[in-house]
Amino acid sequence: MFEELWRDDRAIEGLPIRLVIALVVGVASLSVMMNTITGLGTLTVSELDVDPAEEVIGPGETEMNLTVLDSKSQPVSGATVVITGGTATLEGTTAVTATTGPHGNVSVLIDPTLGPNQQEGTITIDVKPPASGGYSDRRSNTNILVVAGHE
Repeated sequence: MFEELWRDDRAIEGLPIRLVIALVVGVASLSVMMNTITGLGTLTVSELDVDPAEEVIGPGETEMNLTVLDSKSQPVSGATVVITGGTATLEGTTAVTATTGPHGNVSVLIDPTLGPNQQEGTITIDVKPPASGGYSDRRSNTNILVVAGHE
């Protein structure tokens, strides 16, 4: 009897196709289950962006009002905003930092200056996301344009 089974190679003919079918059915079932489970959105990382009240300012002491928003345009509290000089410089400091309040807003006092014969420059804004919430800031944010003679 064992000798007959040993010589019978018909069973192996359908085995690879059965494995492929089982794999396809398993992947399809897993896909359906993943789509029906709620709360998977909390596992994703949301990109932060800064929305300045003004994108163009003049040189000199200026109060900047900024809002930090997530990828769904919702305000983010507890984010640290870091403002540094780009092609324009910040008078008296290399960076200005502030933390957003409960509505994602922050107000900072900056003093941008332009070099001799420089008509325009930029100020760079970066965000350090809060520790909780699954946020990141990998893309560059809006730069503030400093233009000579702008009021």
